[in-house]
Amino acid sequence: MDNKRIVQVALAIAVIIAALVGGWMAWDRYTERYAISREEDGTAITKIVSAKFSGASAIKVGALSGTVQASASDTRGFGMLTSDKVIKAPFSIDYFVDMSRLSADAYEWDAARRTLTIRAPDVVPAAPNIDWSAQTADRTRGLFVTRDAADQLMRRATLNAKTVAQKEGVKPEHLMVARENARRALTAIAAGPLKATGMDDVRVVVSFPFDRRGPSEQMDRSRSLREVLGNQR
Repeated sequence: MDNKRIVQVALAIAVIIAALVGGWMAWDRYTERYAISREEDGTAITKIVSAKFSGASAIKVGALSGTVQASASDTRGFGMLTSDKVIKAPFSIDYFVDMSRLSADAYEWDAARRTLTIRAPDVVPAAPNIDWSAQTADRTRGLFVTRDAADQLMRRATLNAKTVAQKEGVKPEHLMVARENARRALTAIAAGPLKATGMDDVRVVVSFPFDRRGPSEQMDRSRSLREVLGNQR
């Protein structure tokens, strides 16, 4: 078999493998998202369709909770069929600091003031978690609400609930409280190794990107936290 023939066979095999892999991925995605698992008698069952564990290095520094109300309306039938929906449900939003972004360069040591400044990444609110299983109100009004109209009302109402909860989560007053909680948490984390090395008199200051520092507050960046702690051994 000449080289040209070998190349053609190899390319054909590669194409077949790519087609098989692509087909399997498409089928797996379809099965996960759309296919309904049923018992032998045709009854749909409750089961975990897929699960994936992902590592994370963020710490939770706060949580906002409350109740969200959302409404939606639908018009069809040339304006003759109108309907609306109102729902209420509890929600919560967690606030995190991504510790993976806190490198050694984020620590600034001022030997004269015995102050360790941690330049932390800003607090980030997670997506709202709305507990629809515990909703306290679900009211639909309309002379005749079709199945499609009911589906549209539910989709729009849940989307509106998520949107209003997200807006609540990024309000300055909530972010301010989350940042203060983050300051306390990061201060406590840094205080442990400092006390272990006998540096009980060190003051820990946590700053976020929005914090301003004047010229008189500039820290000595000539030594890292590792070097500072190493000198105490």
